[in-house]
This record gives sequence, C-alpha cells and structure tokens, in this order.
Amino acid sequence: MKLIVGLGNPGARFDQTRHNIGFDIIDALADNLGTPLDQSKFKGVYGVHRHNGEKIVLLKPLTFMNLSGESIVPLMDYFDIANEDLLVIYDDLDLPVGKIRLRQKGSAGGHNGIKSTIAHLGSQNFNRIRVGIDRPTNGMSVPDYVLGKFSKEDQVELDKVIASSVEACKTWFEKPFIEVMNHFN
Repeated sequence: MKLIVGLGNPGARFDQTRHNIGFDIIDALADNLGTPLDQSKFKGVYGVHRHNGEKIVLLKPLTFMNLSGESIVPLMDYFDIANEDLLVIYDDLDLPVGKIRLRQKGSAGGHNGIKSTIAHLGSQNFNRIRVGIDRPTNGMSVPDYVLGKFSKEDQVELDKVIASSVEACKTWFEKPFIEVMNHFN
C-alpha cells in the first residue's frame, strides 16, 4: 500500500497559489486515475485507487500547511503504511518554476509542512517530489509570495510540471522510487 500526499492549505482563498501546488498535483493525479477524493477523515480528504491489487491512497491534508503531519501520520498508522511507501509533494522556493526534484530523504529545508511531517513521523526518511516555485525577486515577503498566484507566463511551465509529477507518481506504482528518482531528476 502506498500513500501520496499533496501539501497545501484548505479554502478557496488559497486555490491556485504557489503554496498549494501539492494540492493541484493530487487533484490532477486523482483526475488522471479516475479516483475521486471523496472520503473525509484523518483531518483531510482522500481517495483510494487500486493498481494491480495494491491500494494507493491520495491525500490532501486540511490542517493547513504547518500542521500537515497531523493528517498524514494518523492515516499512515490506520492503514499501516511504512515510511518508504509515503510520497509527499510540495512547493520549493529553491527550485525555479518548471523544475521538480525527487528525493528519498532530507531535512525540511525551511518548509513548515515538511517540518510538521518530519516531527510527526519522527523521521526524515520518506519520498518527496519538490516542485519549484522560485523565490520572490521584487522585495515581496516569502509568506506573501508563496500565498500568491502563479503568473500567466509561469502557467505553461506549471502545466508541464504537473503532468511530469503525475507521471512520476504513476511510475512509482510500478518501479522502486530510486528508479523513478533517477528517471525524473
């Protein structure tokens, strides 16, 4: 059994913001798989997809970004999902728009959703897709920037990165994450 989590903030005012790219990718993956996120529990919404007899859970925590671990870990405990079967998708200021980086472990790098996940898991060892959102260049504060929307110019790159992230997730259904990482990095 696998768990794929997209990080973001709930509510219409956060839709399509840079910080919600994880939610956008989970929505795109759910649409691609024909798997509705129609279950509400564990402080989140989720859906269960079956692939060759294996359950794949898609989760959007509704705890707000800084408390993401409060949703992820109880769901993992309930379904008895191991850390190596967890994949978390989130925004990254240190990558340009249009770039993704897959990794198997590491620090939070200042990302509060990942800090919460690490704190609740008690481990930094879990799979991630980091999605580039770039850094503000116009003197805007980081909180204002991440809660802002992508520009129209960024939308073309964003569509590509969402599509490649969906493909990376689907490839993980069939291959070890290290192979997925080597292919998509």
